[in-house]
Amino acid sequence: MRVLFICSRNRLRSPTAESVFASWPGIETTSAGTAPDAQEQVSSEHISWAEVILVMERTHKARLSKQFGGALKGKKIVCLDIPDKYAFMQPELVALLELRAGRLLKP
Repeated sequence: MRVLFICSRNRLRSPTAESVFASWPGIETTSAGTAPDAQEQVSSEHISWAEVILVMERTHKARLSKQFGGALKGKKIVCLDIPDKYAFMQPELVALLELRAGRLLKP
């Protein structure tokens, strides 16, 4: 399963998720951000690659819909509702990701 994690600036939440789930069997991960100054800005290539797109906030889903519209047809997009208040690989963030995304990514 190819999973794309999305946050705003691709510096804290989505790179943490990418790292956490990269070692899960059967899961390929990458991450990107929706903001113009994102470390890695989400592109049409990311969208076409992904089978599942996990966004951290509802605003990310709205931005994706606005920017990529039809390219999202048939894509599973899930909002994890994880606020931007965690550091990279912060244990509380890792636990929250495992709880909310982990159940979606188990075979």
